[in-house]
Amino acid sequence: MTLSVAWRLAVYESLPSTADFCRLRAEAGEPGGLAILARQQTAGRGTHGRPWAGAAGNLFLSALLRPGGPAREASQWSLLAGVALAEALSAHLTDHAALALKWPNDVLLHGRKVAGILAESAADGQGGLSWLSLGFGANLAVAPDVPDRPTACLAEVGTPPSPETLAWQVLEALARWSGVRARAGFAPVRAAFLARAPAQGTPITLRLGDRKMGGAFAGLGDDGSLLLRTGGRVHAFAAGEVTIGNGV
Repeated sequence: MTLSVAWRLAVYESLPSTADFCRLRAEAGEPGGLAILARQQTAGRGTHGRPWAGAAGNLFLSALLRPGGPAREASQWSLLAGVALAEALSAHLTDHAALALKWPNDVLLHGRKVAGILAESAADGQGGLSWLSLGFGANLAVAPDVPDRPTACLAEVGTPPSPETLAWQVLEALARWSGVRARAGFAPVRAAFLARAPAQGTPITLRLGDRKMGGAFAGLGDDGSLLLRTGGRVHAFAAGEVTIGNGV
């Protein structure tokens, strides 16, 4: 993947799920560079199978990549996607510090969830990354009611962009950061994520299935894993769900 990726953006009035549509196209052999935008989504989903509300005026976008590399690095692309999405959203804010990234796939506005990433992938027979689908959901016009977390939308702080405008900005940022990763590896992506992450020492809770662990955020490992300081030691986690103090 390089800076010169030629995106092929297909726009639909309504889809059940851009992520499902993208996965089907990937499995059918669609080349990388396909992007799918729905103006309304009727059966969207986030991580852990949670429904993602599909109000018109918000962003529902999925992008198909075939970047190669080891399949074990797929999780790094979720962090890269978060950096790209935050960069695109930040262009529409006067207070750029209002946006933050929460490992591994949430974007927060004033501490409330405004956007999220859904990364899905498949490995080839040699352990390589066959394809990668990155789903972007962002509350532009409407902040849906979610029972387990506070939400926000860009309309609360200004005039939000249209979904089409933001889609192109996200895709441009995604191509740019893909090029950075191709040239310089994951380190610059990790640094950009940490620049928007909670301060080290921030109390967090990590949920792994039915198990919860409390501790302090200690940064990211070189591979993008979460570092959690607890019990006098720092532990690395490749998966899990983080909660910060206000429940987001």
